[in-house]
Amino acid sequence: MHTSISFPSDLPVVQAKTEIQNAIRDHQVVIVAGETGSGKTTQLPKMLLELGYGRAAEGTVIGHTQPRRLAARSVAQRIADELQTPLGDKVGYKVRFQDQTATTTAIKLVTDGMLLAELQNDRLLKKYDALIIDEAHERSLNIDFLLGVVAKILPQRPDLKLIITSATIETERFAKHFGNAPVISVSGRTYPVEVRYRPLEGEDDSGDVVQGVCDAAQELYREASGDILVFASGEREIRDFAEALAELDLPNTELLPLFARLSSAEQNRVFQSHSTRRIVIATNVAETSLTVPGIRYVIDPGTARISRYSYRTKVQRLPIEKISQASANQRMGRCGRVAPGICIRLYSEDDFLQRAEYTEPEILRTNLAAVILQMTAAKLGDIRKFPFIDRPDERFVKDGMNLLQELHALKAGGARGKKRGRRHSGQGPQLTALGRQLALLPIDPRLGRMVLAARELGCVREVMVITAALSIQDPRERPQQAQQKADEFHQRFHDKDSDFMSYLKLWEYLREKQRALSKSQFRKQLKSEFLHFLRVREWQDVYSQIRQTVRGLGFSINEEPASYEAVHRALLSGLLSHLGNKQEGHEFLGARNRKFYVFPGSGLFKKPPKWVMAAELVETSRLFARVNARVEPEWIEPAAQHLVKRNYFEPHFAKKSGSVVADEQVTLYGLIIVPRRRVQYGPVNPVEAREIFIREALVNGELRRQLPFIKHNQRLITEIRDLEDKSRRRDILIDDEALFQAYDQHIPSGIYNEQLLAGWWHKAVKAQEGLLYFQRDDLMAQSAEHITELDYPDTWQQGDFTLPLSYHFEPNDPQDGVAVHLPLTLVNQIQDEGFDWQVPALREPLVVAWIKSLPKTLRRHFVPAPNYAQAFLQDTGAKEALQRPLLDSLSDKLRRMSGVTVPEDAWDATQIPAHLRMRFVIEDEHGKTVADGRDLNALQQQLQGRVQHALRKAVAEQPQAKVASDWDFGTLPEIRERQQRGYAVKAYPALEVSEEGVRETLFDKPEQAAQAHQQALRKLLQLQLPSPMRYLQQNLSNKAKLAMYYNPWGKVDALIGDCIQAALDELINAQEIRDEASFRQLVETARGELNERVTAIAEQVEPCLLLTQKIRKQLKGSVPLDQIQAHGDIKAQLEHLVYPGFVSAAGAERLADIERYLKAIERRLEKLPVDPNRDRLHTLTLEKLERSYQELLGKWPKNLPLSDDLVEIRWMLEELRVSFFAQQLGTRYPISEKRVQQALSGVKP
Repeated sequence: MHTSISFPSDLPVVQAKTEIQNAIRDHQVVIVAGETGSGKTTQLPKMLLELGYGRAAEGTVIGHTQPRRLAARSVAQRIADELQTPLGDKVGYKVRFQDQTATTTAIKLVTDGMLLAELQNDRLLKKYDALIIDEAHERSLNIDFLLGVVAKILPQRPDLKLIITSATIETERFAKHFGNAPVISVSGRTYPVEVRYRPLEGEDDSGDVVQGVCDAAQELYREASGDILVFASGEREIRDFAEALAELDLPNTELLPLFARLSSAEQNRVFQSHSTRRIVIATNVAETSLTVPGIRYVIDPGTARISRYSYRTKVQRLPIEKISQASANQRMGRCGRVAPGICIRLYSEDDFLQRAEYTEPEILRTNLAAVILQMTAAKLGDIRKFPFIDRPDERFVKDGMNLLQELHALKAGGARGKKRGRRHSGQGPQLTALGRQLALLPIDPRLGRMVLAARELGCVREVMVITAALSIQDPRERPQQAQQKADEFHQRFHDKDSDFMSYLKLWEYLREKQRALSKSQFRKQLKSEFLHFLRVREWQDVYSQIRQTVRGLGFSINEEPASYEAVHRALLSGLLSHLGNKQEGHEFLGARNRKFYVFPGSGLFKKPPKWVMAAELVETSRLFARVNARVEPEWIEPAAQHLVKRNYFEPHFAKKSGSVVADEQVTLYGLIIVPRRRVQYGPVNPVEAREIFIREALVNGELRRQLPFIKHNQRLITEIRDLEDKSRRRDILIDDEALFQAYDQHIPSGIYNEQLLAGWWHKAVKAQEGLLYFQRDDLMAQSAEHITELDYPDTWQQGDFTLPLSYHFEPNDPQDGVAVHLPLTLVNQIQDEGFDWQVPALREPLVVAWIKSLPKTLRRHFVPAPNYAQAFLQDTGAKEALQRPLLDSLSDKLRRMSGVTVPEDAWDATQIPAHLRMRFVIEDEHGKTVADGRDLNALQQQLQGRVQHALRKAVAEQPQAKVASDWDFGTLPEIRERQQRGYAVKAYPALEVSEEGVRETLFDKPEQAAQAHQQALRKLLQLQLPSPMRYLQQNLSNKAKLAMYYNPWGKVDALIGDCIQAALDELINAQEIRDEASFRQLVETARGELNERVTAIAEQVEPCLLLTQKIRKQLKGSVPLDQIQAHGDIKAQLEHLVYPGFVSAAGAERLADIERYLKAIERRLEKLPVDPNRDRLHTLTLEKLERSYQELLGKWPKNLPLSDDLVEIRWMLEELRVSFFAQQLGTRYPISEKRVQQALSGVKP
């Protein structure tokens, strides 16, 4: 027993010294309850020392816990001073990263957390023979955990004494928890306190609270002198109160804020002596932790920020809540220490009585991850069975385990406590190898996880700096009166992408300054730049301790700077549930659908990135993310492999890879980190992937690798499908399900891609010959004997061309029906003839459709339509079928069967189903479709340019591209022919007019080639000869000259040029000029004959012009009503007979006929007044025939010259006019309306 120990007699606890020591002797556990200031913290360890505990020589000490490191150091110093021993000798302390004890130490001050850490190596706390757990009323997480651990240890350590100290709160619960241990109460307050209730009218309104504080301050100011302590819920409310109180301008009064983030200098002002009256505005830090001297009055708004874990959002919140009765009484106890006090409560007494009796213990409102980790490492069993004073919420336990699983510290299943329906066989959760390492690191589990990840990423140094910074209070200070100035100093450390990088910048700056400056200079520099010296030193200490720990774990620390990516991927491993994806405005969507905002003090606040991670999420007025960094979404998945959820969409067979793939979406806690990517589906779901593979790759024939059995089966299936397309039915081939079953029963499980299938089949077929080779009958649901080659031919014959046919059965599809396939190079050589008859099998439904397309007035004569269709087809032989257009034959047969004539315009093509009309598929030389449709003429027009190009390419011999003014083309063959895809591709070389001369080109039709060649020869010939103009002026009769000068078009040169063109045509006279010798001979002939021919033609033109001029004069003036139609017809006739270019267009041989036609007009005009009615009847006949002729012209292909027969019909109409109006002039040949109609019917476009 120590005899030299003295005790201050004025302390209340000393007055109970004998009672306390007797209780310690008689009981293993003693509870000492007393207010702050009673002396229990400093005197109890001395009492134990006096009783003989703390036998340093025997290796045991008195353990004395404190909730805070600062308290542990200051209490140790105070006890050492009282025992008159140096700190670190008989009295020492041990806090995180700092151990100031010796082998002689008898009293050891430790933080709660440090004592818990020692449990890993000293599970029964054998180093201690007595323990004092101080400030137990705070019910912090560590205190509750410590009380539970000691409760388990005490039965195994009957020699261990436990003293629990508390304010006069919940002492009965402590006593009950430790087997009704004795409670000794000591007084603390010495003066009475008057409680005044001043409830606010609207407590929800912050303005009312501010006014209430002001009113209470004024009320107390009128009392006797003494300082006032005002409680506030946070820094913002402190500022609001301070501003409002300052406006009161109370005489000789000083306002002082007090909260944890204040600089040390500002905090110390509260404890300094003063002469003025003070109003101290403090957070609940002044409730129990700090004793503010001189306080006589308290103003209590009744609220505080209480740290509370939200099970729903999984974040630690700091909501403003009503304080408990116990806290209210603690606040009341702050006054009355120097004189009788007054406590004004800004709420009613009823409100006070309805509040919770005690503040909820921290273990009931915090995340339990660190506790579970240390308990598991220390093998203290399942937290759910641990003897806590208050059993934690099961949901919080689960969340703590979930966080450890997030950090990969717990084995799967640990968070559930069950495994496949059974209780976990062990003593609670089990640590992974990483979890065991994590438990050795003396920092928060999230931070520890970052350090472990840094080892793999080569950034240990940087991450140690950052995690050490996150372990302490921010060393950057923002004094209330110099916030802007402080921000300006700190701005240089900001990083636009990462607040974590700001720590690294600050760290490097501090190292540089520390090397350059003395200790005192360094301290002054930090103070001037608003950096807290003690926190900086703590930061460095924490870093050193982490470094020491990781070196003990065998980590190597990088010397070269690590990349941004490496550092933040390491940090990410500990912050996987603190990720956010930017939404509208400044809002972020976080894990589990939480919405949060970047804290305004963050460097990322103004320009937030798309993805952020935050060191912490704290809920105040909003859920804020503090200490943030930009991250890339591709970093997340590798770090969260054990946590991500993978959803798969649209699994299907990918032909290119030969495997079943799906779109994968990866989420982490509901956040989409990979929106969509293609992955192999086989390893994910082999059963479903196999089924998809069989259905799509084999049944649908999508497999690119044609294994022998697949080729065989696909050939059979194609043949059967062709039969279905031909017969327009889908019941011949077995359905997909039957085909699937056929494959399914032979292919083993686990085969879900091309490679696996090929490997298995090549081995299996050796043992089972013919494996997977199906027979035709296996694949047919019913017979197809009715589908014959005669009714469903595979080719279409037109002249020398045998064109392939294909069949497609898909109603309403543009490709439905029969298609004939035409090479592009043959498009213009195929005639649109016979295709309207369709293949034999479709002719009957086609004819029925045509009959049904007739108007009802006609259709009723052919009912039932199928009977008439059958009769028509039976009466029409196969040879006759394709010789005439279908509708012509059908009209004739129907007329013979019923006596009813069907007009050509009565047939309605729009009523014919598309599949009954032949489809034309135009293909290039590679068989690729370039165009398709059901109108061959339209396709020929559409593809004219491409056909020309294809022809040139096909015949290989490219024509000369140069333009010539003389023959420079060698010998031009009449045709060039090459074989392409089994067809004879023909092209017709000819000359073609260009602006400067002529050039050689190729045509796909001989008619086009002949017309272009004639025009080119005319120009080439003209270029070789002198102009006949001078000769005409000398030799043409004056009468002819006069007629030319007075032609209705004015330009004599153009008319003479037209005559020259006609003369040249006459000289060429369709000669085969295809080589230079023939052309030279033609030039010589023309040189001798051109002038005379042009003169002769001009002489023939002269009477035509004179007659035209005379007739035009006769048509002028007023016209009787009954002659108007005739005059209009004559004017139209004149415009078609004599017009600019009519000489060469009609040809020299037609000039005499034109003169006769003009004379016939004269005779008509003479007879018109005599019998206008007869003229009108003839005109009507002519108009009807003219309309038919114009319709025929409209149908004629635009790219083809008019046929001779079609041109002749134009002259037949002129001859018919002569026969109607001037028979005496005679006609060139016998002519009548019937002959013209027959000619019109005989010409087909």
